[in-house]
Amino acid sequence: MVTGTVNAFREAVLRLIVCGPSGGERTVEAVVDTGYDGSLILPPHLVAELQLPYRQRATAELADGSRTLYDVHDGVLQWNGRSRRIAVDVIDTDPLLGVALLDGHELTIEFIEGGAVSVREILRS
Repeated sequence: MVTGTVNAFREAVLRLIVCGPSGGERTVEAVVDTGYDGSLILPPHLVAELQLPYRQRATAELADGSRTLYDVHDGVLQWNGRSRRIAVDVIDTDPLLGVALLDGHELTIEFIEGGAVSVREILRS
């Protein structure tokens, strides 16, 4: 199970460990964004610090209808006690966790400041 808390802005925040290929790791607090269909957004300085390998360039359509280009890198995330390879979208913003990581999981949020946030894997029979 992955856990976190609700901050003063009523955002669900999960504490994640992101690993680089040379063994470096960083603990990151990422806001859950159910409007983002990717896995994880990290700012450029964290991607450079972890030396995440470049994968490709991608295009996204923003909420206002405009389009933007961004880089995608390969990363490894500690998720439910296991290492999970993910695509990391590089955008100059605070870390965001998207629904690609939540697929096959149950997200529970107590929407009060300091409330519990949990992500539990759904075991299919």
